Order: sequence, then C-alpha cells, then structure tokens
Amino acid sequence: MTYLLLKWLHLIGASVLLGTGAGIAFFAWFGYRQAVRLGDLGLLRGILRLTVTADFVFTASAVVVQPFTGLALWRLAGGGWDSHWLRAVLALYLGIGACWLPVVLLQLRLRDLALAAPSTGGLGARFHALFRRWFLLGLPAFAGVLALYALMLWRW
Repeated sequence: MTYLLLKWLHLIGASVLLGTGAGIAFFAWFGYRQAVRLGDLGLLRGILRLTVTADFVFTASAVVVQPFTGLALWRLAGGGWDSHWLRAVLALYLGIGACWLPVVLLQLRLRDLALAAPSTGGLGARFHALFRRWFLLGLPAFAGVLALYALMLWRW
C-alpha cells in the first residue's frame, strides 16, 4: 500500500472519529434533553438505539483502523519506536480509549434502562446520573481526539 493511500485512509478514519464522536454526542445529549422535557420515552429509546448503532458501525470501525494505518505510516516515514511524538500519540489514543470504552458500556446500559422503563418519569435518578457520566466521559475523549489532530498536523 502506498504512503499516500495509507495517509488518506488514516485521515478518513480520523475524520470519522471526530465527526461521529461529535455528532453522536450532539444528537444523544440534545435528544435526551428534548425527550425528558416532552416526556417522550419513544423518542429517547430511538435516540439511544441509534447512538449505540452509530458508535458500533462508525466509531468502532475507525478505532480499529486508526492504529494500523498510523503505525504503517510511521514505519514508512522512518519513525523510530523511541520517539517522544509516538509515545504522546499512543498515550492519547489509550487515554481516549479509556474514556470511550466506558461510554460504550454506558450507552448500552442507558438504552436497556430506557427500553425497560414504563415512562420517562420511570427512568429514575440512576438513569440520569449515568447519562451525566456518559456526557462527562465524552469531554476528555473529545479533547483527546482534538489533541491527536494537532499532533498529526505538527508531525507532517
């Protein structure tokens, strides 16, 4: 595979991570708020189903592709394993993953709780606390992705 093709695939993967991360968070957060305000459990259930699906289809596939294309680019560019830049990238990637994996588990739990609830009033304080935790874990993950973009740009 040529360097330019790998770089293109890596850029597409990075764009998917940033775009779907921001998009999923936006629609889930504002959809949740609207559904609770209106008392529309059907809306909330639909939003949470789509949130889980989008994260698995788009974000998870990019999460898998990114390290392979990134490390292949690094090797083709002659980068060494002792590079501070590479260590920073790997640390950020692992940090983002440490936030994202619990987010995925929370999304599954939130979806299941919404499916089991008799009404939006029956969601309970635990549901809302889990949703806040979901949102708060997304903040450092999103910041980490932005930092990875900066490192990609400063490297090449």
